[in-house]
Parts: sequence; structure tokens; C-alpha cells
Amino acid sequence: MTYGGRVSFPPPPTTQPTARPLGPPRAVGARPVHAPSTGATHVGARVAASMTALAAVVLVWQVWQYFVATEEGQHLDQAALRGSDYGRGTLWALGEPVLDVVSVSFVVLGLGTAMGIALLRRRWGLAVQVAFVVVGSNITTQLLKKSVLDRPDLIGGGWGVGNTLPSGHTTVAASVAVALLLAVPRAARPVVAVLGGTYTAATGVSTLIGHWHRPSDVVAALLVVTAWTALALALTPTSALDPVPARGSGAYPGSVVVAVLLFLGAGAALLGAAWCLREVHPASWDMTDLAETTAYVGGALGVVAVTAISFAVLLLLRQATSRPET
Repeated sequence: MTYGGRVSFPPPPTTQPTARPLGPPRAVGARPVHAPSTGATHVGARVAASMTALAAVVLVWQVWQYFVATEEGQHLDQAALRGSDYGRGTLWALGEPVLDVVSVSFVVLGLGTAMGIALLRRRWGLAVQVAFVVVGSNITTQLLKKSVLDRPDLIGGGWGVGNTLPSGHTTVAASVAVALLLAVPRAARPVVAVLGGTYTAATGVSTLIGHWHRPSDVVAALLVVTAWTALALALTPTSALDPVPARGSGAYPGSVVVAVLLFLGAGAALLGAAWCLREVHPASWDMTDLAETTAYVGGALGVVAVTAISFAVLLLLRQATSRPET
């Protein structure tokens, strides 16, 4: 275009330099990668915990149904009880101090410690969970023993006088151990699971040594505590979740390793218990001293196996249901 004989050109277009992100160029069509949400993980963990609680309740009933409500089961349980007479003097020196610890004050101290840890960690919902497990487990055991379940005398000899299933001492030990497992920080739980499981198994076996309980009583107590703990984990509130770690994803492979080792130990104990059961079945009043001792050893191995399985499962469920939200 011309103005007054002069040619005018349009001004050159102005371009603003665009900022270019540092780092390698992103491929065409690529989408940003986001960390996976823990929502689905929590739902799956809660379902698993609910199913565990239900399974434990059913197993309590099955243990009573076979070992208490049938003649065959009563003979097996009674054979294990009679077998504890052999070597009792030496073993009782180890078992008696373990049982002397269990008392009402021990429950109060254990529960107070677990709740104190939860409150120091500012996990208010966790403190409620801990109380829920300890109180629920011990009340349930006493109700089952004194009001719900009975012990019919199917094999004679006054065997059915007084019901002893589930074991109160084992319930106390297991519930306090599990309360600490729930309360401590995430990284410490594998160690607490091992120590708590060891103490619980020692208490359960000590009741056998002391002639206080039969193996079925101890196993039922472990299942009662497992049921209440799994139910509490299925209802884990947001205030009971673990804090987001400063580094890493919050996953602790040590929990899986410890759980696998507990499962392996339980498997070995179950094999031993099964062998003992095969050797003494069918049990009767006319068994030899060796057969009764074998039944006793099998019962103790069964207690160890159920304890290891319970603490392995509860460790994994605790880690899964309390996983930090991302």
C-alpha cells in the first residue's frame, strides 16, 4: 500500500518466545503418570479382613463342635490333657512364670500401653480400635465359656464337669499382643508380630503344661481374638491410617518376609500335629503313656501353628488396612 508516493509495508509479526520444559521431550500422545490410589487397596483389604473375621467365627464353632460335642474329639482332647502329666515337673518350672503374668492388672497395663502409643501417635481412631479388640475378645471368651457353650460328658469319667473353652489366659495374652501390634508404628509391626506371637504361643502351651486347658480351649481363644481383630481392621477409620512417609511408598517388604516365615513355621508345626494325630487316632481311655504323650505334643504343635497363622494374617491385614492414603 502506498501513502504519498511511499511504499508502506506491514510491521513484522511479533512472536513471544515460549518457555520449554526442561528434561527430555514427551512422546506424542503420552499421558502423565500418576501414583496409584490406595482407595481400591483399602476396599480389598477391608473385604479380606471381613472374610477373615467370619472364617474365625466359623472355626470357633467347628473346634467346639468336633473336640467338645463329639465322643471322638473329646477322647483326643482328653488324651492330650493326660499326656501333659509326663515331664510336667520340669516344664512347669518354665510355664508357671509365664502364666503368673496374666492377670486383670496385666490386661489394664497392656491396654493402657497400647492406647497410650496410639494417642502419642495422634491416632485417635486407633486407640478406639485397640480397646475394641481387647475388651471385645475377653468379654466374648467369658460369655462363650460360661453362658453359650457347654461340655457334655460323652466319654465318662467326669470329663464334662465345667466348660473350659475358650481359654481365658490365652485370650488375655493374645489380645494384649495384638493390641500392641495394632498400636506401634508401621515399621515396628513385623518385630512385634514375632514377639507377640511367641509370647502368646508360650502362654497357650503353658496352660497345657499346667493341666489348666486342653488344646481345643487354646485354639478357640486364638480364633476369638483373631475374629475381633479382623473385624476391627475391617472398620479401620481414617484417623487410624498410618502417616504418609517422608520417603518411599510406605510399603515395608519386611512384613511380607516375616509373614512368609510365620506361615512356613506354621506349616511345619501342622505337619507335626497331623503326624501325631494319625499315630493316636482313634483315641480312647486305654491308650499307652507314649500315645498320650504323642497326643500332648500334637496338641502343643497345633497351638503353635494356629498362633503363627493368626499373627501372620493379622500382620498383613494391619499393614494393608492402615496403608497411607496417596
